[in-house]
Amino acid sequence: MSPSQIASPASPDPAERPLTGFTVLDFSTMMAGPYCTRVLADLGARVIKVESAHGDHIRGRPPLRDGLSTYFGQLNAGKESIALDLKNPRARDVAAALAERCDVVMENFRPGVMKRLGLDYDTLSARNPGLVYCAISGFGQTGPGALRPAYAPIVHAASGYDLAHMKYQDGAAKPANTGIFMADVMAGIHAISGIQAALLARARTGRGQMVDVSLIESMFNLMVFEVQEAQFPSEHRRPVYEPLRSADGFVIVAPISQRNFESLAHTIGHPEWLVDPRFSNARAREQNWAELSREIERWTSQRSGLDCEHTLMDAGVPCSRYLSTAEAMRDPQVAERGSFSTIHDAAGDYRVANPPFKFSAMPCEARPFVPALGGDGDKILGEVLGMSTEAIEALRECGALAGAAQGH
Repeated sequence: MSPSQIASPASPDPAERPLTGFTVLDFSTMMAGPYCTRVLADLGARVIKVESAHGDHIRGRPPLRDGLSTYFGQLNAGKESIALDLKNPRARDVAAALAERCDVVMENFRPGVMKRLGLDYDTLSARNPGLVYCAISGFGQTGPGALRPAYAPIVHAASGYDLAHMKYQDGAAKPANTGIFMADVMAGIHAISGIQAALLARARTGRGQMVDVSLIESMFNLMVFEVQEAQFPSEHRRPVYEPLRSADGFVIVAPISQRNFESLAHTIGHPEWLVDPRFSNARAREQNWAELSREIERWTSQRSGLDCEHTLMDAGVPCSRYLSTAEAMRDPQVAERGSFSTIHDAAGDYRVANPPFKFSAMPCEARPFVPALGGDGDKILGEVLGMSTEAIEALRECGALAGAAQGH
């Protein structure tokens, strides 16, 4: 019998969602693990976030309003928070007891940390054979490099991504700066897939298993062409889609198929390109891509970006202006799709991105609340472990549980 059948604590969200009834114990911090468990919460799981008395490091990262981080909120909306000092043996006992009643455990510490705490997969699964335990790390749980410290920028460099990306930047003297942490998001996405596959396997076999997700392997899966080109170098450079100047900024044009190219040639007044040996077929265009781009730019540079976009898209030629994130968030298509939800914390409301998939019969969107540090501890211990008010207060007095008692 699975933990979700043994105990299904009351959910703060009454709506039926795909993972309603499942409970996740989330020890993860920073980005990769919290990204994964945020989506699991969107899917309906009850996510119990275990934090130290100081809280997840991202709680202090900007953007901040009244000391509260919207960065943290986007990654942790819809979860509950309990603050446990895992250096305290009684807190570790509480964490193990919670794991015994959960379906999923998530952690993203360096390999070996959870074993030293007695909260590793082997220990917890002995008490809960149906447990699905997901560990995210930079280089995986095994191998000679498993213990290397790793954040996303380190993995971007170590995976080959940064140098591969630099090859596409004409004239670049060094790899680009890192500001968007793709490795974390990619690992979080793959963790979601691995966890749900393990839950499906448990439905057949009755047993859980370990899901070992690495940032570096997530990056290898991002570089589909580059992994193959590294083994079988191409004679000709792959087409690179570069920004083209418009009268008021930049646009990107991608005439990939033969039909796209023919529509482009007619629309911008160059039907002769259809018989020009430089451009008439896909192989010729690949070999003369830079020249074709310069020819297209002669047309785009005389028009506004919006005019380029409308004219070419109406003709079936993929084209877009380069938008800021704020501009993209205001796109009517985004509003129609419900791509963002409004959530709130004590400082007010703000929008966060929803998962990029939707279901026809159930909601899948951010729950509208952000947990206060340790703010749900009493409720979690009472509902999940059946602990009395006195027992909970004893944990607080010995330092195992942080956060003010509820109702104080």
